[in-house]
Amino acid sequence: MPYATLTTALDQGIFTITINRPDKLNALNQQVMSDLNAAMDEVYSNPAIQSVILTGSGPKAFVAGADISEFSGASVEEGKAIAKKGQDIFFRIENCPKPVVACVNGFALGGGCELAMSCHFRIAAEHAKFGQPEVNLGLIPGYGGTQRLVQLIGKGRAMELLMSAGMIDAATALQYGLVNYVVPAEELLAKATAVLTVINSKAPLAVAGCIKSANAVFDESKNGFDVELHEFAACFGTTDMVEGTTAFLEKRKAIFTGK
Repeated sequence: MPYATLTTALDQGIFTITINRPDKLNALNQQVMSDLNAAMDEVYSNPAIQSVILTGSGPKAFVAGADISEFSGASVEEGKAIAKKGQDIFFRIENCPKPVVACVNGFALGGGCELAMSCHFRIAAEHAKFGQPEVNLGLIPGYGGTQRLVQLIGKGRAMELLMSAGMIDAATALQYGLVNYVVPAEELLAKATAVLTVINSKAPLAVAGCIKSANAVFDESKNGFDVELHEFAACFGTTDMVEGTTAFLEKRKAIFTGK
């Protein structure tokens, strides 16, 4: 379906979502957030979509932040509502049963860094930059950035970046564990496609179980081991598990159907 601020394309099971506001460095305004939410509806509901690439248009930015003009004059309650909407949408990305990979093609700052961190993992172009500069505006990250940055790179490094508003380059992000790969910009989408093609060949319900179980590590309301136990057991009720184990014993490639 068409979106006001996104372009989308589906090829070989990989759904590419591109935030398309290059003149604004793909800043997250309320329309972008609503479009992202609708795009995730499509991801969740369309069985032809096996995995997702999320990126930004143009050579400069993945997402250079939130559209600060929308924050001007907002009350405490309005600010809370803005953050709640962002958190809810980013939770949908994080908890999507299909893999979502951020291709960071430039600046990922503020809400852009938070968006990238809500994806299951990140691949960065060599010129990418990451940061949470909200304290420069008298703010803190509101879309989950204080939580996910600590989870991904550790408390000490996260505290420094959050309080100093400093930026790190792609090489440092790789060293910190914020990204999985750093590649030349022209190879970014190809690298993500190659990784997702491998993942798409695996049992979809098992992949979804891995996502759910790994996310439970950071959910204080859940016992991650119990989630893993449930997801492991649930696999025994799938035809994919029968196919996978049979193919292994017969020394052939498994053909998974997601059932």
